[in-house]
Amino acid sequence: MGRAVGWDGASVGEWATELDGADVVVNLAGRSVDCRYNASNRREIMDSRLLSTRAIGHAIAQAARPPGVWLQAGTATIYAHSYDRPNDEENGVIGGGEPGVPDTWRFSIDVAKAWEQALDEAPVTATRKVKLRSAMVMSSDAGGVFDTLLGLVRRGLGGRAGDGRQYISWIHHQDFVRVLLWLIEHDHLEGAVNVAAPGPLPNADFMRALRRAWGIRFGLPAAGWMLEVGAFLMRTETELVAKSRRVVPGRLLDDGFEFQHPAWPEAARDLSSDWRARRGA
Repeated sequence: MGRAVGWDGASVGEWATELDGADVVVNLAGRSVDCRYNASNRREIMDSRLLSTRAIGHAIAQAARPPGVWLQAGTATIYAHSYDRPNDEENGVIGGGEPGVPDTWRFSIDVAKAWEQALDEAPVTATRKVKLRSAMVMSSDAGGVFDTLLGLVRRGLGGRAGDGRQYISWIHHQDFVRVLLWLIEHDHLEGAVNVAAPGPLPNADFMRALRRAWGIRFGLPAAGWMLEVGAFLMRTETELVAKSRRVVPGRLLDDGFEFQHPAWPEAARDLSSDWRARRGA
């Protein structure tokens, strides 16, 4: 039986003894980015990631029997806004400095870089460190990104966002868990790993596949100005749907990992079926 031990996500406390002798540490801590990027929220987004990562690093450093591997959450948003080329770990272009990119997008890149730097600087020598550059994890859970997108489809609003050219990178929640287990078991993998399905696709195609999976033929498209208004009303940022994230899992594929849900149309059908089953819809 497992047990829960509280921590503040910022400092080393009694919880650190749980890491001594552990096989694996997985840190997924971080404030949700589904919010407006005002000064207070920006500070919470950054601090929740950096402070928790640093605390984990110091806890591992003081362990007499340090864990064998540390899987540290990160984000595929670290890559540049890109339409024409997929970003893998070897040839991907790190974002920052793209012309015409809104300030809120640059903030996300700054967070992603600082997050990885905190892991790099952790005073850990005997523990393998893996940076999880994760795409959007799709599950039928309430409040998740799939639930939000499906809500638009169910209301007839699930058309393309903007011009629909921006790529969406994603991963089915079952494959996300399988990737973590793969990384734990394959001790030659360290550093940055793209945790994303191999089939990113443009927003227009992504939403069309989701509508078909749900059984709806039409979805009202949202122009750029509509995205701005909608994001304001929903207290979130347009970056979450407007930035083109064309990310591919180069290292996982090279290492032989096989996705159960590599293509979005099938994954959308599976998730839609699960969403219905869980709600009796």
